[in-house]
Amino acid sequence: MTKISRRRFGLGAGALAFFAFNIGKVCAASNESQIAGYPISSDVFTTIQRTVVPVPIPSVKIRLDEVSKYKQNGYGTWHYGSSLKYEKRLDIVPTSYTGASVTNTARLLRFFTITDIHIADKESPSSAIYLGLKDGIGAGYSAVMLNTTQVLDAAVQTINAIHKQNPIDFGMSLGDVCNNTQYNELRWFVDVLDGKVITPSTGAHAGADTIDYQKPYQAAGLDKSIKWYQALGNHDHFWMGTNPVNDYLRQVYIGGDILKLGDIFTEPAGLNKGINSREYYMGSLDGSTPYGDIIGAGPVSNFTSPQKVAADPNRRSLSRKEWMSEFFTTSSNPVGHGFTKTNLDNDFACYSFQPKSALPIKVIVLDDTQKDDDISPPLSYSSSPGYGHGSLDKERYDWLVKELENGQADGQLMIIAAHIPINVEPASSFVGWNSAAYVSEEKLIAKLHEYPNLILWAAGHRHCNIVTALKSPDPARPELGFWQVETSSLRDFPQQFRTFDIVRNSDNTISIFATDVDPAVKEGSSAAISRSYAIATRQILSQNKLSSNSELPLSPTGSYNAELVKQLSPEMQAKMQKYGTPIHT
Repeated sequence: MTKISRRRFGLGAGALAFFAFNIGKVCAASNESQIAGYPISSDVFTTIQRTVVPVPIPSVKIRLDEVSKYKQNGYGTWHYGSSLKYEKRLDIVPTSYTGASVTNTARLLRFFTITDIHIADKESPSSAIYLGLKDGIGAGYSAVMLNTTQVLDAAVQTINAIHKQNPIDFGMSLGDVCNNTQYNELRWFVDVLDGKVITPSTGAHAGADTIDYQKPYQAAGLDKSIKWYQALGNHDHFWMGTNPVNDYLRQVYIGGDILKLGDIFTEPAGLNKGINSREYYMGSLDGSTPYGDIIGAGPVSNFTSPQKVAADPNRRSLSRKEWMSEFFTTSSNPVGHGFTKTNLDNDFACYSFQPKSALPIKVIVLDDTQKDDDISPPLSYSSSPGYGHGSLDKERYDWLVKELENGQADGQLMIIAAHIPINVEPASSFVGWNSAAYVSEEKLIAKLHEYPNLILWAAGHRHCNIVTALKSPDPARPELGFWQVETSSLRDFPQQFRTFDIVRNSDNTISIFATDVDPAVKEGSSAAISRSYAIATRQILSQNKLSSNSELPLSPTGSYNAELVKQLSPEMQAKMQKYGTPIHT
C-alpha cells in the first residue's frame, strides 16, 4: 500500500478526522483470468474540504449526443474549488435561540445516504433515448448512461475510506437504483455493493473486450461491517419511472425490437396517450463505439425496416415483489436489506429498523411511490399525469401513523427515509405529490407535525441537495418542527452522496450535520469520465435552454452542507443525556 494521505476537517465544535488511503488494485479470479478493479484516487475528501467546480460554459454550441466533441470544445471540464463549510440552520427552533455558546458534546448516530443511481442498461431496447434528445431531458438520454456501475463502485470505495477513519453505523439507499426496472440493472447494483465481478454489457456484449465502459471489472464492495438498507423508487418498478409496465413494454424489454412510442412529454394527453402511440423509435446505445453512439432512434417514418438489437432475457422488468426479493440474494448485511418475507408476502415495501440496539432512534422506511393501480391524475386534478408523484394509499398511511405512534410512545427519535420528498413541488410538477392520493400532502404534513420525536425526513428523487425546514405549526411547541434533507443523484451532476452525523449538544438540543461527498475518482477512470459527462450534460441543456429544469440548484457546485438544529421535548432532552459518544475538541 502506498503512503497514506491525511486531511482534517471540523464537525462544528467537535473535530472529525478523516483520511484517504490507496485502495490499490483489486483483482479476482474469474474464468481462470484476473479481472482488475477501478481503484479510486488515494486522496479522499468531502465538500467540507474542497468542491468540484465546473469550468464556465464555452461559447460553441454542440448537441447532447456529440460526445466526442465535449472535450475539444471545453464541455465537462472542472477543477477543485474552495471548501464548503456548514451553514448553521436555526429555522425550526425559537426565534430567540442563537446557540452562540452551545457545543457539540456527543455523537449519537452516523450514516450515509445514496440515491438515484439509475444503473442503466445502455444497450436495452426499452429506454427513452430519442425523447431525451428531442425534448432536452437528461433523464431520457445523456452520456452518463455509459458508466453508471463504475460511478457506484467509486462511491462505495469512497464510503469505505471514510468509514476506516470514522466508523459509519449504517447506509441507506433511497431508491431508483434501476433506471428502467430491469432485473440486470438491479443485479448490477446489489453485486457492486457485494463486491462481485461486474459485466456491464448486455445482449451481444459488443465491445466487452475493447471498450473501457464495457469491460468486466472487479467491484470493491462495501465494507462488510456496514449494514445497508433499501427504499423503493419509482424507476424501480415503473417503465422509466413514469408508467406501469404493460404487455407491450414487457415484451420489448426481453426482445430485440426497439421500443416505439409517441412523445409522452408533449402529447396533448401526455403520458396516457404517448405510451400507446408508435410514432418514434426510442433507440439504443452501441456498446462497440467509444462514445456510445445512438442507434435506431427517430421517427418511424425515417426507417425502411424494423430497428433491432440483440435480445437478452436478463433485461426483464421487475414487479415490486420481484424487485424486493432480489435483495435476499446478497453477501452483504443484512440479508434482505430491510425487506422481510412479510414484505414479499404482502407486496408491501415499508419497514422500520433500529440502527443501534442501545440507542433510542429508529428509521421508518416509507414507500411513498405510486402503485400500478393508483390514479394517474386526469385533467380535472391539479397533478400532472404520470407515475412519478409522491403518493400514499390508506394501507401505507395507516402503517406510517402506527410507526410514528409507537416510536413516540417508546421514547424514540425518528427518521423517515423515503424516495420522494414532501412540501417542495407544486401538484402540477411531474415529481410533486399526487393530488388524487388517499392522503393529501397537507394532511400528511399536519399529521407529521403531531410527533415531536420526528427529527428528519431523508429523500432523493429530485437529484438535488436541498434542505427544507418544516416548522412547527405551534410557536409555543418548536419541537414539533422537523427537517427534510434531499440527497443528489449519483447519475447527474454533482453525482454525490451524503453523510449524516446526529449529535447531542451541550444544551440538549440535537444537531444533524448533513455533508455532501464527491466520489473520489482517479484521473482517466470511468468514474472520472462520467463526472465530465454529467457536467457537460448540464452545460449543454442549460446553454441551449432545452429543458426547464436544466439550471443547477446551488450553482456552481450543486453542493450544500448544513448543521440543522432541532429542539427536543423536555422528556427527550432528559432521556438523551445518557446517550452518545463524547466528542473531543
